[in-house]
Amino acid sequence: MRDVAVVGIGINKWGELWEKSFRDIYVEAALAAINDAGVDHLDSMIIGCMSGGLFVGQEHLGSLMADYLGQKHLAASRVESACASGGLAFRHAFIEVASGISDIVMAAGIEKMTDVSGDGATYALATAADQEYEVFHGATFPGLYALMATAHMHKYGTTRDMLSAVAVKNHFNGSMNPFAQYPFKVTKEEVNDSVMVASPLRILDCSPITDGAAAVILTTVDIARKLGKPIIKVIGSGHATDSIALHQRPDITTLKATTVAAEKAFKMANKKIADINFAEVHDCFTIAEIIVTESLGFFPAGKGGEAALKGETGLEGKFPINTSGGLKSKGHPVGATGVAQIVEVVKQLRGTAENGRQLKKQPKVGMAQNMGGSGGSTLVHILEVA
Repeated sequence: MRDVAVVGIGINKWGELWEKSFRDIYVEAALAAINDAGVDHLDSMIIGCMSGGLFVGQEHLGSLMADYLGQKHLAASRVESACASGGLAFRHAFIEVASGISDIVMAAGIEKMTDVSGDGATYALATAADQEYEVFHGATFPGLYALMATAHMHKYGTTRDMLSAVAVKNHFNGSMNPFAQYPFKVTKEEVNDSVMVASPLRILDCSPITDGAAAVILTTVDIARKLGKPIIKVIGSGHATDSIALHQRPDITTLKATTVAAEKAFKMANKKIADINFAEVHDCFTIAEIIVTESLGFFPAGKGGEAALKGETGLEGKFPINTSGGLKSKGHPVGATGVAQIVEVVKQLRGTAENGRQLKKQPKVGMAQNMGGSGGSTLVHILEVA
């Protein structure tokens, strides 16, 4: 395989973007990535989108987005893996460049989730769960993650304050992110007293409904050097799946697909967990970040919540997690999340994270973990400054 680098990144301000259309949001982020990369053409484009059909009534995104980006006749396609659609788009773009099929590829993600009612958004998101055995019986994702949180608390003694510590930390980081949907700080008391959604999860444990897009440009290391760009290499990529329904898993306090995907990425990168300086992980709910950090191997089983409470995952902690603010503060336009994680990893590796979010000890290796549903699919990528 050829060595692959990320040479361009783009993201727009996330939130409830009533004044912008689905295609406008995408093109805004895509043009930002092209301008950042300084490339004069694309060979192909991979788009991550969970459910354009249900959220805005639009499918056939390859044709639509290539046309409105001014790239008519470009090889463009859409991929889907629920909330991991963005991570999957990045993996496919990486494979395309590494294999030699294309030299310059855009991986982008998009979702516009606020054009439907709250019930409509819940219905669309629930398509990522098991329709017959979970959704038919009334399960929603807050409910499924509440089951995981309850099991984790029972098995390991994880506490309410540990969940709140994740929210407080991520909102602190997100308060410095100019692209975040909710760039404000919260206190432990505010999280603990917020509206109950599905016990023990409260509204401030949950990521929001979001409109947004993100895009990155991948090319060969040789082309990156000619462009005069910092060499941020993609050195590891892992992809794995698990049973879509929680009741089919032997242990719902861990995420096996995340563990397997990470093992694959570590093997490709020839790295170990101790080599990773920081990570963007899928904190769709506060309990998700805790379980993901354990499943990746950053902390032993049952110790992720304690690590968050002690500040070990903060900007100045021994292992910073979600320097962007994560899904919790930055937002979660489901198809775009995985690509936005790569945007943040690249910023940190370049040393350009805004407004005080830049890690004081300049990182050399970063990880992004993006998952779909309640962990039925996971993508893990490792990037390194060459």
